[in-house]
Amino acid sequence: MAIQVGDKAPDFELKDNHGKTVKLSDFRGQKNVVLLFYPFAFTGVCTGELCELRDNLPRFADRDTQLLAVSNDSVPTLRVFAEQEGFEYPLLSDFWPHGEVSRAYGVFAEDKGCAVRGTFVIDKEGVVRWTVVNGLPDARDLNEYVAALDTL
Repeated sequence: MAIQVGDKAPDFELKDNHGKTVKLSDFRGQKNVVLLFYPFAFTGVCTGELCELRDNLPRFADRDTQLLAVSNDSVPTLRVFAEQEGFEYPLLSDFWPHGEVSRAYGVFAEDKGCAVRGTFVIDKEGVVRWTVVNGLPDARDLNEYVAALDTL
């Protein structure tokens, strides 16, 4: 079951596409976080969603928000994906232990071996304030989570 609104967001420590360790708790008291899980790098819907985020980064920066995108891909895969698409926000690898963070958030599809499309808007205190979980083929609407940020 996915994490619900009002829950404390589970802390995690993952490597980004540059091999740097990123902890959710590092943003506590500093920034809101949009935590976005996606199935796989280089796939059509995922690439489209992440490119839309790339093209709208000021909408997050203007709301004092850090965007973190998580997949079950390896760090080298995410490095190439970010370089190819020009992503300037962290792509985090939930590769090993495989899917551990995705499972903690309740968005790991055991039968597929990857995360489904889960988005969690987390406030500066580390509390989930908005969430949506879509199936693998269903893209999310960026405007919905930007609107959720406006309520913080």
